[in-house]
Amino acid sequence: MYKNKKIGVIIPAYNEESSITSVIGDIPDCVDIIIVVDNNSSDSTAEKARESGAEVVFQPLRGYGNACLKGMERLTVENVDIVVFLDGDYSDHPDELILLVEPIISGNYSMVIGSRTLGDKEKGAMLPQAIFGNWLATFLIRLLWGYSFTDLGPFRAITADALESLKMVDTNYGWTVEMQIKAAQHKLHCTEIPVSYRKRIGKSKITGTISGTLKASYKILWTIFRYAIRK
Repeated sequence: MYKNKKIGVIIPAYNEESSITSVIGDIPDCVDIIIVVDNNSSDSTAEKARESGAEVVFQPLRGYGNACLKGMERLTVENVDIVVFLDGDYSDHPDELILLVEPIISGNYSMVIGSRTLGDKEKGAMLPQAIFGNWLATFLIRLLWGYSFTDLGPFRAITADALESLKMVDTNYGWTVEMQIKAAQHKLHCTEIPVSYRKRIGKSKITGTISGTLKASYKILWTIFRYAIRK
């Protein structure tokens, strides 16, 4: 319990046996429950996560969004106040989690995005296609909904009540942008905090491949325009 707020962390993980121990080990003690969602890994991700003190739930349906939705199901039972999403590849700095939850607790914000754009990035941590894709997506959100974000970074914190109100549905690459679009639509009180970013352990399943980059880019843009035409 941190300042009378119960905090839960969701870590979607697919074949992250080389990094998951480090990720969990760096999460601050103020976190009450850590959920690692094993997204049908073929390695020892689940075993290493359990050994490191996390609770593991299994999501056989591949997809980042599918894993996040499964983690949300589990945390609903725990009645947490704040949900933090964190990748399992050790590219984010889990010890900076307190920077994300503090504005929610002290500043009455509903959602805080960890911005890699505003923070310190290790050289080569974000590939050019990822940098451009983030710029384009956040530009379109600002143009269409009037909300200023600089990043679609996966490291983020949101109140459990706000998260429930968004009715998240995306099952893969559109998860982060869907959350930010719906936050704008619901006029949530949002802010960004600079976070550090380093090269991930292992190869990226998205920007590390041409097919992954194309699929993610298409899904993100499609998600933006799909919600735009519903305005």
